[in-house]
Amino acid sequence: MLGVYLNDHLAGATAGVELIKRLAGENRDRAGGQALARLAQEIADDRDELLDVLAALDVPVSHYKTWMGWAGEKVGRLKPNGRLFSRSPLSQVIELEMMGLGIEGKASAWRSLRTRAAEDARLDEDRFDVLLDRAHRQAETVERLRVLAAVAAFGGTADPSVTTHGAEEDRG
Repeated sequence: MLGVYLNDHLAGATAGVELIKRLAGENRDRAGGQALARLAQEIADDRDELLDVLAALDVPVSHYKTWMGWAGEKVGRLKPNGRLFSRSPLSQVIELEMMGLGIEGKASAWRSLRTRAAEDARLDEDRFDVLLDRAHRQAETVERLRVLAAVAAFGGTADPSVTTHGAEEDRG
């Protein structure tokens, strides 16, 4: 069961890495670009952490699931977005929402693995605490960027308490 669980999360992590890399590339010269670039690196690092967990627990990687995660992200790009030949502001909102869900799922996995680490010497409880803290920071950053994208797409005013926390890191 644990092997299936970890490989499912690895497939999701693979899709998440692809999505955040694309978001970071598309927003390189826009507000939030630096934050997305940082997230892209951290999320890739988190995927590597998950691979380390699989190795520590002698769980073989299900390459077909990893490939399906990669391909699923590519297919997800084909969703209708209200525009035929250009990127819609709606795409940014939806993709940031998907990243937020992925980060919450990853945090759940870290919490589950932390409970196992209490009884499994191959796993380090403290490492999962660090990963959980990073996931919480990532979720906050993605939510800030999502709110700004929603305002750009739909109008309105962003709640300053959501958008100003860490805004100095998001400029660029």
